[in-house]
Amino acid sequence: MSEFFSPYDADRPLMLKCSCGRDHTLADHHAEVAADAAAVELRRRSESAEFEAYSNEFIEATLVKALFPQDEVRRRFLRAVGKGTAMAAIASVLPVGTMQAMAQDKAALEKTNLKIGFIPITCATPLIMAHPLGFYSKQGLNVEVTKTAGWALVRDKMINKEYDASHFLSPMPLAISLGLGSNATPMNVATIQNINGQAITLALKHKNNRDPKNWKGFKFGIPFDYSIHNFLLRYYLAENGINPDTDVQLRVIPPAEMVANLRAGNIDGFLGPDPFNQRAVFDEVGFLHVLTRDLWNGHPCCAFGTSTEFIQKNPNTFAALYRAVLTSAAMARDPKNRELIAKVIAPAQYLNQPETLLTQVLTGKFADGLGNIQNIPERVDFDPMPWQSMAVWMLTQMKRWGYLKGDVNYKQVAEKVFLITDARKHMKELGQPFAAGPGFVKHKIMGKEFDAAKADEYLKSFAISKAA
Repeated sequence: MSEFFSPYDADRPLMLKCSCGRDHTLADHHAEVAADAAAVELRRRSESAEFEAYSNEFIEATLVKALFPQDEVRRRFLRAVGKGTAMAAIASVLPVGTMQAMAQDKAALEKTNLKIGFIPITCATPLIMAHPLGFYSKQGLNVEVTKTAGWALVRDKMINKEYDASHFLSPMPLAISLGLGSNATPMNVATIQNINGQAITLALKHKNNRDPKNWKGFKFGIPFDYSIHNFLLRYYLAENGINPDTDVQLRVIPPAEMVANLRAGNIDGFLGPDPFNQRAVFDEVGFLHVLTRDLWNGHPCCAFGTSTEFIQKNPNTFAALYRAVLTSAAMARDPKNRELIAKVIAPAQYLNQPETLLTQVLTGKFADGLGNIQNIPERVDFDPMPWQSMAVWMLTQMKRWGYLKGDVNYKQVAEKVFLITDARKHMKELGQPFAAGPGFVKHKIMGKEFDAAKADEYLKSFAISKAA
């Protein structure tokens, strides 16, 4: 069969595009063929006994980590009560209990046809790749993953119940639950989709202006007000003496439009998601000033979540979704799968980006736009743990910059929205001491430790802030 045209084939339309008869370009055709082959190989790997064991252990380890953020506490508890009692305690709480039911008893699903929204960025990799790899269908779900134009639209479609679940920016469920920028609608974060994986990208004309103290008057793009991008950029600027509300302009720009705005000179830079940082380098219009992992290594970016109402009405369906996405995250975390994953998510129905571009992002071997080839495997990772301490940090930044007014019970909001199992009552029932509440760990942001137990003290420590 010709790769180009079939002018005398009575059974093939003459569209002067792809010889397969579909209305797409030859490049799109080759990308789909490569994606199909990669998906076949990844499915083969996912069906191996080795991956099955790895995936189950990964999910169990993720959940145990949620209960015991301090390793020494976990060890003491297991020595005291044994594996069987520990497993019973873990299996008694949501989402673990319903996950165990799904895994072992195949509990009946309340709803099988689901619509899940996503923004075409690499942060959504686990949610996206679960579709072509069959992880949703393996859980008995018929899922339509729907590309969405922007974050405000994601929010609206979730509130209006047009989507059953969605790819979120991790601060969004907090904001929606609190009624910030929308009607208050209780939402939950089930998993973090990705950690790291963002960058501050600047226009090439600023190659010799790398000191942020000199950036007064700059215009920056961010994807949404309630985004880790906004909060990290504000933090970075303020730490360098730049007031993000008075010294620069921050403009909300959909991720897919960031590079075009950089090229047109509408912005001097952006803190945005990949692959668009790398796309700016690829298109020779920008360079990577700093990766966000260098500001906060292990920071959350996007999340997978749904409404509290959906979970309450469809606990078994939610458990199935949860398990499918965690299985996908387990595969995405393994570096040896990254090049194949780049092929799977490259086609038009997903990210619609060149495979080589996505490979640079996912493998961490990339051109930085300054003439260097960097090798940073941790550029992006897919740790699904929704630490509630991360949520508290986001809430402090919402309050710091005036998005959140008045008193707020950080811990209560974080525990309500970010679904890490509440183990304390179960530990108490078993008569076991528990040194730290589950879900709360310490983080280091630009060299400064954040302890969720001292959130107000932390908030008051900043010289540049709008908080009263």
